[in-house]
Amino acid sequence: MCNLWIFVVLSVITTSSGILFPKDSPSRLVKDLNGVWHFRIDDSPSRNASFEDQWYQRPLTASGQVIKMPVPASFNDITSNSSIRDFVGWAWYERNFWVPSTWLDGKTRVVLRFESAHYHTIVWVNGVQVMEHVGGHLPFEVDVHEYLESGVPNRVTAAVNNTMTPHTIPPGEIIYHGPPDYPPGYFEQIIQFDFYNYAGINRAVKLYTTPETYIDDIAVQTTLLNDGNAQVHYTVRVGSRDSMADASCAVSLSGTSASRLHYGMTNNEVSGDLIVQKPTLWWPWTMSDTPGYLYPLDVNCTDRRSGITDFYRLAIGIREVKVTATQFLINGKPFYLNGVDKHEDWDIIGKGIDIALIMKDIYLLKWLGVAAFRTSHYPYAEEILQLCDQEGIAVILESPAVGLHTPENFADVVLEHHLDVMTELIARDKNRPSVVMWSVANEPYSNLDEAGPYFQKVVNWTHTLDPTRPVTFACNRGYDDDKACVYMDVIMINQYFGWYTDTGHLELIDQQMRNKLDNWYEKFKKPIMVSEYGAGTLPGDHKSPPSAWSEESQAATLMNYWSAFDDYRKKFFIGELIWNFADFETAQGTKRPDGNRKGLLTRQRQPKLAAHVVRERYLSLAKGRDYHPESIFVQ
Repeated sequence: MCNLWIFVVLSVITTSSGILFPKDSPSRLVKDLNGVWHFRIDDSPSRNASFEDQWYQRPLTASGQVIKMPVPASFNDITSNSSIRDFVGWAWYERNFWVPSTWLDGKTRVVLRFESAHYHTIVWVNGVQVMEHVGGHLPFEVDVHEYLESGVPNRVTAAVNNTMTPHTIPPGEIIYHGPPDYPPGYFEQIIQFDFYNYAGINRAVKLYTTPETYIDDIAVQTTLLNDGNAQVHYTVRVGSRDSMADASCAVSLSGTSASRLHYGMTNNEVSGDLIVQKPTLWWPWTMSDTPGYLYPLDVNCTDRRSGITDFYRLAIGIREVKVTATQFLINGKPFYLNGVDKHEDWDIIGKGIDIALIMKDIYLLKWLGVAAFRTSHYPYAEEILQLCDQEGIAVILESPAVGLHTPENFADVVLEHHLDVMTELIARDKNRPSVVMWSVANEPYSNLDEAGPYFQKVVNWTHTLDPTRPVTFACNRGYDDDKACVYMDVIMINQYFGWYTDTGHLELIDQQMRNKLDNWYEKFKKPIMVSEYGAGTLPGDHKSPPSAWSEESQAATLMNYWSAFDDYRKKFFIGELIWNFADFETAQGTKRPDGNRKGLLTRQRQPKLAAHVVRERYLSLAKGRDYHPESIFVQ
């Protein structure tokens, strides 16, 4: 039996508490380690030979045959080798890099940062383990200056494991099969979610520098005042190689007269308030002619002993989010969250990051008229969220807790990890104006007895970390047996009338949707949105009258929800998210013809008929005019 997730950990060096996005500044430099890395999978029967043979102690080429692998990218679809595409276990990456001698002057921090790797990562520099991180989709980093050498190449090695168990987030299970139908030791990875388990170093790897005394973290909360002004409350945490920093900090909001100077700090922190006179507020693009307005918050912290200053500029938006029993408010005005669910999923690179593909998606979201989207079912890359801040696209940011389906998935060890994930997620994205709500999970079996106390703790922890945003999750259980929604600020439900139930009977959708909304609101008295609805379609398949899998059927399915949505918007209904923005890859299966085909767009981002129908509705909602989808498609 191969224990894919068991290995010997020699030592763990924890990362710093701050996780500010790396930026060049007068005091900081960023070096990109993206490119072509050496790559090798540990396909030994135990999946542990690489640790037994200590591959990290020498160049990876010394361990055996390696291939080249791009970073960032999922490794699965890069080659034509199915054993690499379907590999489960430890995948090893390595590259050499140089650092300027000025970085090794003893006065500079040199931080190694991985933006994301799936799902369990151990990192070595020149053969010394420097950090370990459990979980995908979020960054991890550590100061490595003491392990670097000047005048020679340095080596970074990363082992990344994509194995999922009942106690990982997301969860899964390893199932073993034996003779006579299977060879000895044969196993398969069972996943509890409906998207492909892309793995590897999916996002950027960077080195960046800071002074010895540095800005470790910045937290900002904005409040709209009754006199038309705004308050920006900030907390700056200063890090130092010494246990206690001795620094002065200046904080100012560029373009305004608001500034503060702090000559001392308490527990390495300073905090204060800036009053902004008649501010330009951050708005979603569907609510304003000047959406996505950002102020540069400039922070300078100077070490009083050395006189060296660290500078960081953080883009902030001034806005407030509030929830009533019937409305979702941004800056005191009702906001309707019409949009889509997405995936980080592209041809060839899988969940890898590519700025051209990201920009294409942003432009397509605006073309569709999307006001908001959910990061189903995990946190997306910071580059995506930065563009949402700038473009005024609202985001429901979701944790990777998808597929919690068994009592074991709600065990204390999972809860502890879930709380850690929420801590990391909020630490990364707490300052983003585009992030208007936290989603703590997708489609857990919230009817299980274990789900109630589990989600009560998750929600309480999330509110403790961030009291300024509502908390929710996407529920696909019944209103009468769910045990988690009582703790949520907003009710999100996933419904697939006419598709998974009463397939093809689109005439039932309106009545069934109204009945569901009435029942959910009667029980919880909280604002409700539909976080998933839709139908699959094969591009180019046309049927008259519409029938399942045709482009006409997908468009008609969506349209049959809209009368109920429009009527209930006048009551307590606050949003609709179509599943999905684009087709995406899934595990092979007879129910998934080359992936999930519910996208408004193909995987290559070409529009289906439904995309044009949705665009007519969403742009009409943004402009406050009547919409006429029948002008595009007549049922």
